[in-house]
Amino acid sequence: MHNNSTKTKEMFIVRALEKILADKDIRRSHHSQLKKSCDSALEQIKAELISAGQIAEGNELPCAALPLPKNDAASIINAETYFLPFELACKSRSPRIVVTALDCLQKLIAYGHLTGSIQDSANPGHLLIDRIVVTIYGCFSGPQTDEGVQLQIIKALLTVVTSQHVEIHEFTLLQAVRTCYDIYLSSKNLVNQTTARATLTQMLNVIFARMENQVYELPPPNSNPINGSIHSEDCNGSAEEPAGDSDEVIASELLAEIISAAYNEAIKDQESVVEPEPTVNGNDYSSHSDHDSVELHSENDAVVTAKFTHILQKDAFLVFRALCKLSMKPLPEGHPDPKSHELRSKVLSLHLLLLILQNAGPVFRSNEMFIMAIKQYLCVALSNNGVSLVPEVFELSLSIFVALLSNFKVHLKRQIEVFFKEIFLNILEANSSSFEHKWMVIQALTRICADAQSVVDIYVNYDCDFSAANLFERLVNDLSKIAQGRQALELGANPMQEKSMRIRGLECLVSILKCMVEWSKDLYVNPNMPVPALQVQSPTTTEHDQADTTIQTIHSGSSHSLNSNQEQLQDLPEALEERKMRKEVMETGIELFNRKPQKGVQFLQEKQLLGATCQDIAHWLHEDERLDKTVIGNYLGENDDHSKEVMCAYIDAFDFRQLEVVAALRILLEEFRLPGEAQKIDRLMEKFASRYCECNPQNQLFQSADTVYVLAFSIIMLTTDLHSPQVKHKMTKEQYIKMNRGISDSKSDLPEEYLSSIYDEISEHEIKMKNNSGMLQQPKPTGKQPFITEKRRKLLWNMEMEVISLTATNLMQSVSHVKSPFTSAKHLEHVRPMFKMAWTPFLAAFSVGLQDCDDPEIATLCLDGIRCAIRIACIFHMSLERDAYVQALARFTLLNANSPINEMKAKNIDTIKTLIMVAHTDGNYLGSSWLDIVKCISQLELAQLIGTGVRPQFLSGAQTTLKDSLNPSVKEHIGETSSQSVVVAVDRIFTGSMRLDGDAIVDFVKALCQVSVDELQQQQPRMFSLQKIVEISYYNMERIRLQWSRIWQVLGEHFNAVGCNSNEEISFFALDSLRQLSMKFMEKGEFSNFRFQKDFLRPFEHIMKKNASPAIRDMVVRCIAQMVNSQAHNIRSGWKNIFSIFHLAAGDHEEPIVELAFQTTGKIIGDLYKRQFAIMVDSFQDAVKCLSEFATARFPDTSMEAIRLVRTCAQCVHEAPQLFAEHAGMENDASVAEEDRVWVRGWFPMLFSLSCVVNRCKLDVRTRALTVLFEIVKTYGESFKPNWWKDLFNVIFRIFDNMKLPEHVTEKSEWMTTTCNHALYAIIDVFTQYFDVLGHLLLEELFAQLHWCVQQSNEQLARSGTNCLENLVISNGFKFNESTWDKTCQCILDIFNATLPQDLLSWRPKAHSSNNLPQEHNHFEALQIRCVVQLELIQTMDNIVFFPATSRKEDAETLAQATADLTGGRNGSQSQLLECQREEQGMYGYLRTRQLLTLADCLMQSHRFAKRFNSDHDQRSLLWRAGFQGSVKPNLLKQETSSLACVLRIFFKMYGDENRRSDWPGIEQELVQVCKEALGYYLSLQSEAHRNAWTSLLLLILTRLLKMSDARFATHVSNYYSLLCDMMCFDLKPELRSVLRRVFMRIGPVFNIMNVK
Repeated sequence: MHNNSTKTKEMFIVRALEKILADKDIRRSHHSQLKKSCDSALEQIKAELISAGQIAEGNELPCAALPLPKNDAASIINAETYFLPFELACKSRSPRIVVTALDCLQKLIAYGHLTGSIQDSANPGHLLIDRIVVTIYGCFSGPQTDEGVQLQIIKALLTVVTSQHVEIHEFTLLQAVRTCYDIYLSSKNLVNQTTARATLTQMLNVIFARMENQVYELPPPNSNPINGSIHSEDCNGSAEEPAGDSDEVIASELLAEIISAAYNEAIKDQESVVEPEPTVNGNDYSSHSDHDSVELHSENDAVVTAKFTHILQKDAFLVFRALCKLSMKPLPEGHPDPKSHELRSKVLSLHLLLLILQNAGPVFRSNEMFIMAIKQYLCVALSNNGVSLVPEVFELSLSIFVALLSNFKVHLKRQIEVFFKEIFLNILEANSSSFEHKWMVIQALTRICADAQSVVDIYVNYDCDFSAANLFERLVNDLSKIAQGRQALELGANPMQEKSMRIRGLECLVSILKCMVEWSKDLYVNPNMPVPALQVQSPTTTEHDQADTTIQTIHSGSSHSLNSNQEQLQDLPEALEERKMRKEVMETGIELFNRKPQKGVQFLQEKQLLGATCQDIAHWLHEDERLDKTVIGNYLGENDDHSKEVMCAYIDAFDFRQLEVVAALRILLEEFRLPGEAQKIDRLMEKFASRYCECNPQNQLFQSADTVYVLAFSIIMLTTDLHSPQVKHKMTKEQYIKMNRGISDSKSDLPEEYLSSIYDEISEHEIKMKNNSGMLQQPKPTGKQPFITEKRRKLLWNMEMEVISLTATNLMQSVSHVKSPFTSAKHLEHVRPMFKMAWTPFLAAFSVGLQDCDDPEIATLCLDGIRCAIRIACIFHMSLERDAYVQALARFTLLNANSPINEMKAKNIDTIKTLIMVAHTDGNYLGSSWLDIVKCISQLELAQLIGTGVRPQFLSGAQTTLKDSLNPSVKEHIGETSSQSVVVAVDRIFTGSMRLDGDAIVDFVKALCQVSVDELQQQQPRMFSLQKIVEISYYNMERIRLQWSRIWQVLGEHFNAVGCNSNEEISFFALDSLRQLSMKFMEKGEFSNFRFQKDFLRPFEHIMKKNASPAIRDMVVRCIAQMVNSQAHNIRSGWKNIFSIFHLAAGDHEEPIVELAFQTTGKIIGDLYKRQFAIMVDSFQDAVKCLSEFATARFPDTSMEAIRLVRTCAQCVHEAPQLFAEHAGMENDASVAEEDRVWVRGWFPMLFSLSCVVNRCKLDVRTRALTVLFEIVKTYGESFKPNWWKDLFNVIFRIFDNMKLPEHVTEKSEWMTTTCNHALYAIIDVFTQYFDVLGHLLLEELFAQLHWCVQQSNEQLARSGTNCLENLVISNGFKFNESTWDKTCQCILDIFNATLPQDLLSWRPKAHSSNNLPQEHNHFEALQIRCVVQLELIQTMDNIVFFPATSRKEDAETLAQATADLTGGRNGSQSQLLECQREEQGMYGYLRTRQLLTLADCLMQSHRFAKRFNSDHDQRSLLWRAGFQGSVKPNLLKQETSSLACVLRIFFKMYGDENRRSDWPGIEQELVQVCKEALGYYLSLQSEAHRNAWTSLLLLILTRLLKMSDARFATHVSNYYSLLCDMMCFDLKPELRSVLRRVFMRIGPVFNIMNVK
C-alpha cells in the first residue's frame, strides 16, 4: 500500500509537468525558463525514483489519473521541492498552462501533498505556503484575466483557506479573500462572479468557525491548534496512519456544489448568493469559553495583538475590519450604476458582513477587538449606508442592524439608539421619505418586533434611561400612525402599497404585543387548562440555560459580556418604573421650559430634578440636548437677576483658553440661538468678553474686555449681514475694518490683517448652532402638500437623507468609544409599564383598522392585537386598559343595542368570535369587562334569531328598524352567527364558568345579572340571560361554600328583582328556576351553625313580600310547601326563611294562600317538631312569629287553630329545654347565659307572640290567646326563673298599656270590659299560684297595675281592679310580711285618694253650648265610676279585714237579735258560735294596729266626704238639674254609712282584741270620738229617709256598746249619754228603740242608778 500510494502521488506531479510541457505555448521564447524548469524537475523525479527502486532505469514515468492523499510524513519526494515549475507556470501568460498549474497545486493542497509549512528560501521569515498563495492570487491580473484561470484561482484559494492540511494567516489570508472579492467585482462571467461570491461565503464561514471552535480544543504538544471546517483530524492520531479518501470526497463535493450552484444561478440570470450550509460546529459550549474570557480581560491591553488569544482570532478580525472598511467607501454622486464596481463592492461587503453577524459565535460576540471594530467601523458604515438611496444597500444595512440588535445589543447601547432615533424613526416620520425606504424599514422592524427580548430590552434600556430617547414609545406611536394609514401622503405609493404598508405596521404592533404576552406568560393562568405538572420556564431561566448549553443564545446574546466586569444596571422593575416616572417628570419640565423657561426651571426644582443653584441650572442647560436652543438664548438674555446669574454661570462653564475670538464665539453660539433683542445680545457679549479675557490673560492683542466685547458684537453683526437673505447690500471688508477702528484701548487699532482674517473666516463659514440630534425640523404638512411634484419630493427626500446621514454619522462617531451599561431584561413585570405607556396608540391603530377597512387580513391582525392587549391588561390587572379594549371589541361586533345590524360584515363575525375566545381564555381576569362581553352574547342571540328567520319586528331596540328583506350578503353574515362553531363557543363560556376562579365567577355573574335586568326591561322582554343564570348556577353548584355564597349574593339579588317583575311569565320562570335550584341545593344538606340555606331561600321571602300578584305568591307558598314535604330532613338554617315566608303568607288577603301556608305550618309544628325538633330549634322564634301572624289573620278558623298550635310549641319547649342551652352558636346568644337560653329563645318568644295576638285581634281570638297564654304560664311556670317572670309580666302588663293610647271609645270600653278584665283575674290567679316567687318580685308592679285599672273610665274594669285586689290579699295575705302589708295598705290608700270624687263638691255648669254636652256627660260618667269605686273599695276593705260577707251577716244578726228582743226570744249561743267562726277568717289578725288605723283613717275620710256632700243640698240640686245620677237627687248615703260601719267594726274588733291590749287606750279614744261624731251627725239629720239609712249603724254602735264590760260601758255611755237621750225624740224604728231601751236599762245598774234584781 505504501509503495503504491507513493508511486501514484509522484506520477501525478509528473503528469502535470508533462501536460505543461506538451502545451504548444511552451515553445515560445518567454517560456524557456518554464520549459527548462519542468524538464529539470522531471529528470530529478526520475532519478530519485530509480535510486529508490520504484522504477527500472530506462522505463517511462508512470501516470496516474488521480493521486491518493499523502500518507507518509517522510515521503520520498517532497512536493515543495518541485514548486518552482508550477510557480513559473502560474506566471506565464498562457491561460492553459496557468490552469494546469493551478489545478495541480489545488489538488496537491487538497490531498495534503503540499502543505507549504517549511520556510520559504526566497523570502526568509515566511513560510512556503505564503509564497504559494501569492503565486495563486498573482495569476489574477484584473478584468482581462482568462475566465478559466479566474475559476481555477477561486478553486485553489478556496482549497487553501478551507484545507485542514495547510495554514495561512493574517496578510496571506486577507489577500486570498481580497482576490476572490476582486474576481467577483472584475469578472464579466456570471458563473465566475457567483462562484467567487459563494467561495467568499464559504471562506468566511470557515475562518470564523475555526476561530469559534478553537477555544474548545486542547492543542497537541509542539503544534499549533488548527481546526478545519469540514473534517477535524484526531489530535492524537499517528502521522503514519492513512487518512482514507474522505478529504478527496469532501473537497470534490464542495467544489462541485459551488460551481454547479453558480452555473444554475447564472442560467437564471440572478445575482443572489448561494450560501452553502454553514459549517459552524454545533457542539455545546464547554467551560473553555469562560476560561478564555477571563484570560482576555487579564491580558495587557496596550498591544493590539495581545488582545487576541489565538492567531485565528486575529485572522477573523482582519477580514472583518477589511469588509467594514470596504462597506464604508462612498458611492459616486447621484444614482450609481447597479453594475458599477463601487456599488457592487458595497453590496458584497454588506452581504458578507451580514453573513458573519448572523452566524456570530460567542467569541466574536464577546471579544473586545470585534466589539471595537463594530463600534468604530461597522456602526459608522451603517450610519452612512442606512440612509442610502440605493434600495439594496439600504436593505442590507437594515438587516445588519437587525443582526447587531439580536447579537450585540449588550455592547451597542448608544449605537442602537442613534440608529433607531436618527434613521429608523426619522425615515418613518419624514413626510418626504419614499415608499421603498419606509417599506424596508418596516420590514426590518417586523423582524425586531418579533423578538420578545429585544422589545423589552428597548423599553428597559432607552425609555427607562434618564438620558436616552423614548425609543419604544416613539416606535409604537409611529407604527400606530402607519397602521392607521395616517403616515405622510407624499409616499408616491399606489393604494396596494399603502395597504401593504398598513398591514406591515399592524403586524409590527401585533408582534410587539405577542412578545409582551410571551414575556409575561408565566403570570397567565388559563382557566380551561389543568395546572401543568412541569412549570414553564421564565425568560430568566430560559436565557440562563441557553447561554450555558447552546451556541446561539436566544435572548441577550453572549454570556461573555464585554461589560461583565462593570457594575451592571439592576433589572428591578420597581427601580426602573420609578426612573421612568422621573424621566416623564423631567420631560414635562423640559416641555414646560421650552414654552416658559422660568416655570420649567421652577417645576423641575420643585420636583427635585434640578439643583437650586445657578451653577446647577447652567450645567443642565449645557448637558440636556432636548432643550430648545432659542429658548435657552432668550432665557439667558433676560434682564432679571436670576437669569443674569444663570447666564454668568453658563458662560463661565466654557473654556476659551488658547482660542481666537471667532473660534471662542463659534463654540459659544453653537450651544444656543442668539436672541433677537439687542439688549439681550449686549448682556451675553459683555459676559463673553469678560470670560474670554479671564481665560486668556496673556493675550496682548486685547488690552481690556471692552475691546473683546465690541469685537464680538461686530462679529455677530458681520455674520448677520453676510449670511442673512434679507440684507441686500452686503458689508465689504473695508467697511468692516473701518467699523472696528478705535475699539482698542491701546493707542493703535487692532491689526488690519487680523480683522481681515476675521472677515474672511466669517464670510466662508457662518457662525451657527450645531445640529441638534433628534430634533430635525420636519416641514409641517400643509393643505397643498400632497400636490408637490414627484421631482420636488425626491429632491426634498435626498436633502433630508443627507441631513440624516450627516447627523447619524457624527453621532455614531461621537459614541464609538462610549461604553454604556446595557441591562438585559429578565423580570416579567416590565410588561406592565410598557403596556401602560403604549396602550392608547395600540388601541387607536386596531380601532381604526377595524373601523375603516373591510380587508380580512387587516381585520385579523387588529383582532389578534386586541386579543393580546386584553391578555396583557388582564394579566397585570389593568382594569382601565382592559375595559377600553374589551369595549372596543364589543363595539365592532355590531351587536350593541345602538349598532345597525344590517351592516354586518365578515370582520364583525370575526370580532364576535374573538370576543368569545377572549371570554373563554381570559375569563379569570376580565372583572367588570364581563359586562360588555355578556351584553354582546345577549345581543348575539338576537342576531341568531334574525339569522334563523324570525321577523325583525319582534325584536327590540335598534333592530326594529330592519326591513323584512336584508341584503343577501348581510343575511349570510348574520346567519353565520348561528353557525355551529359560534353556538358551541358561546355555550363553552357558560359551561366553562365552573373553571373560573372565585373572583372571576362573581364578576361574570354580576355582568350576567345586569344584562338580564336590561333584557327584562325591554319592550319585548327576553329571558336569555335569565336562562343562562340558571344554567351557570347548576354548573357551579359544586363550588366551595365560600365562593358559592359570594355568587349567590349576586344571584339572590337578581332573583329578588326578577321574581317581582310585573310580567307574570318572567316571575314564574324565575320562581320555578329558584325552586329547582333550591331543591338541588337542599339535597346537599347543611351542617349545623351554617347559614347558607338561609341565604339561598331569601329570594322566596323577598318575592313573597314585594310581588303583588296573588298567583306568584301562591306559587311561592307551593314551592316552599313542596320543599318542606320532600326535603324536611335536609333543611337546617332554611327553616327561618320558610317560617318567614309563611309569616308573610299569613297576612295575605287570599284565603287559599293563607290556608295552604297554614297547612304546611301545621304539619311542621304538629309532625316535624315531634320528630326533629332538635335540628329546628334554631328557627323556633320564627315559627312562633309565624303562628302569631296566622292567629292575627283575617280568617278566624285559622286564627283559633294557630293559637292551639302554640300550645304544642310550649310542650316541645318544656320537653327539650336543653336543646336551647346547647345551641350556643345562635345569633345574639353570646351574651345570654346558658340557663336563660330556653327562656330567651323558647318561652319568651312564644308568650310574647301570644300577648301580641291579644293586643291585635278581635275578641274571640284574643280571648282564646289570653286563655292559652295563662294556661301555658300556669302549666309550665314551675320551671320559670325570677328574671323570666319579670320579663313575662313586662309583656303581660302591656295588655293594659295598649289601651293607654286614645282609641275608639266603644272598642276601648269593650277591651277593658273583656280582655283587661279577663287578664286581671288571670294575673291574680298566677300570682296566687306562684306567690312565693312573684310576691317579692312583682307585687309593687301589680299594685301599680291595679291602681291604674281602678282609675280607668270603665266601671267594669274599675270594679274588677278592686275585686282583684281583694282576691289577691285574701288569697295570699297570710303570706304577707309587715312590709308587704305596708305596701298593700299604701296601695289601698292611694286608690282611695285617687278615686275620691272631689269634683262633686266643686262642679259648676259651664256656659251652655252644644259642644260641651258630650264633655259633661263623660265627666259625669267618670265621677259616677269614682263613686262606685269608692263603694267597691270600702267593701273590699271590709272583706279583706273581716272576710267577705262577714259584716253583712253580722248586721243581719244584730237586726235579728234586736227583733228577737222585741219578741222576747234569745239566740245568744248561736251568735257566740258564729263569732268564733268569724274570727278564724279575714286578714284582721295579720294586720298591725297602725295599719288598721291607717285603713280606718282612710275610711273616715271617705265617710266625711260623703257626709259633706250629702249635707250640701244646693250642690246636689245643681248636679241633679244637670242630669247627674238620672232622675234621683244625687247622694252618697251608701258611701257615708258603709265607710263608717267598716271603721266602727275595725275599732270595735281591735277594742275587744286581747292581743292589742297595749293599744286599747288609743283605740278607745278614737272609738269614742267616732261614735260621738256619728251620733251627733245622726241627730242633725233632717230627712227621715236619711235617718232610716243610719238604722244599721246605730244598731251596730248600740249592740257593741251593750257587749262591753261595765267599766268600758260606763266610759262610753258617759260620752254619749246626752246624745242618746236626744235620740229618744225621734221616731225610731222598733228594732232601734228596743236596743236603745236595753242601753238605758244597762245604764241603771252600771251607774248604780237602779238595783238589779
